[in-house]
Amino acid sequence: MSRPFDLKSLRIHASEVLRNPSAARLYELAVAHEGAAILASGALATFSGAKTGRSPKDKRIVRHPSSEQRVWWGPVNIPIEPDAFLACRTRALDAFKNQPRVFVVDAFAGWDPASRIKVRVLCSRAYHALFMRNLLIRPTSDELEQFGDPDFLIINAGHVEADPSTPGLQSKTGVLLDLDRREMVILGTAYAGEMKKGVFTFMNDAMPLRGVLSMHCSANEGEQGDVSLFFGLSGTGKTTLSSDPRRRLIGDDEHGWNDDGVFNIEGGCYAKCINLDEEDEPQIFHAIRFGSVLENVVFDADTRMPFYSDSSLTENTRACYPIEAIDHAKIPCMAGHPSNIILLACDAFGVLPPVSKLTPEQVMYHFLSGYTAKTAGTEVGTVEPEATFSACFGAAFLVWEPAKYAELLADRMRRHKADAWLINTGWTGGPHGVGSRIKLSHTRAIIDAIHSGELAEIPTIEDPIFGLRIPQACPHVPSEMLFPRRSWGSPEDYERAARSLVARFHANFSRFADQTSDAIKRAGPR
Repeated sequence: MSRPFDLKSLRIHASEVLRNPSAARLYELAVAHEGAAILASGALATFSGAKTGRSPKDKRIVRHPSSEQRVWWGPVNIPIEPDAFLACRTRALDAFKNQPRVFVVDAFAGWDPASRIKVRVLCSRAYHALFMRNLLIRPTSDELEQFGDPDFLIINAGHVEADPSTPGLQSKTGVLLDLDRREMVILGTAYAGEMKKGVFTFMNDAMPLRGVLSMHCSANEGEQGDVSLFFGLSGTGKTTLSSDPRRRLIGDDEHGWNDDGVFNIEGGCYAKCINLDEEDEPQIFHAIRFGSVLENVVFDADTRMPFYSDSSLTENTRACYPIEAIDHAKIPCMAGHPSNIILLACDAFGVLPPVSKLTPEQVMYHFLSGYTAKTAGTEVGTVEPEATFSACFGAAFLVWEPAKYAELLADRMRRHKADAWLINTGWTGGPHGVGSRIKLSHTRAIIDAIHSGELAEIPTIEDPIFGLRIPQACPHVPSEMLFPRRSWGSPEDYERAARSLVARFHANFSRFADQTSDAIKRAGPR
């Protein structure tokens, strides 16, 4: 139940301040004032305006003497001075003065009480409040009563543009994080995902300081309590493959790994829904109901049915729903230590095997590499497949040097004896435009064989180019598909394509050469 809430300490004197309002109340306000619509499934359809994705070039981290030594400065974390941040903060708070209502969402990040933080979100849009109500962990009435001051504050004034003349800014958009003040300011963008990733970025600093590994991955648990982590960039299948009706979902995107095991950082899911299909992804499809938010999804004005295949607004259409909407979710979202670490790559060049077992050194190499590939047509100007590398499968949200997170992962894998696998969810029989996308049913069969333990018992053959150990067989997967060289029409064409990708791997990994051991460097492609 929403109660009156005082924001005078922030100099906000709005006529109506709604703290943790119900989903139904937020629906009413979003439809009445924000152009939102209720779809046939019961989901709330919303639009973020001109920005339909994150603005990484406008992200800034405040440079403080107390924290600057641990920050990975560069294109991911661009510095800004404290005075400039405070100017943007003042601009953001002033933007709430003329708003008819202000929304406050108080909730937690991190299901494990020993590792959680308290988050407060201030925003002017009902849809943003519903979004964060879904994606954070909703407190009980008693917890809300005793919430107190937050550990992290998000001031989302995205309805007002930033002043581009502010030192350190380059546009009318600002996504600014101050690690010392424990605050985030958003100006000039209504894309809701900025808030979600702001919390994760903060956790990528706060958790390692406590000795906890923060991870951009999904996680699920089998009937015997075995836990799997799925690392992968957008489009590799991280959300899809972890949403398995035979296993309990711990979470689809962000997790921590402490001395007791794995826990979800979030209270909900944020799934890509471009080309969403009920048969292929039934759990996600049926989670989109009352209480969920569809962002930038085109729908029929009369029937209110969504057109999931319509990318006219953006390829980055999204569905946001509380984790309780997944039938097989494990609540509370906590589990033991992982048995399997699964790295996902959508290889559009078609040269990586569909599955390979990794040595500890190969895990570090491929974790630091964070490889996937963009396909032709997904972005303006992309004609041929394009290799993409994102350290730790989430470079855009890291605060520390990537090698620090890799060291934490290696330590935990050693202690808990987890197996590791590299899964290609991309192309087989040739590159994009020649070969075919690996069927989801085949990838699921591979994952099933990993979880049953069958795949770990099958002998492997070492690939001469990538050095990966490929299982000689896998139940319900054509044997010829397991070895990419055999599935191509021309071995010479395969060789050229494979060598070309190897060169890209080497060029990317050169930036980690002085941070890693010779054994890890030798674990890469040859």
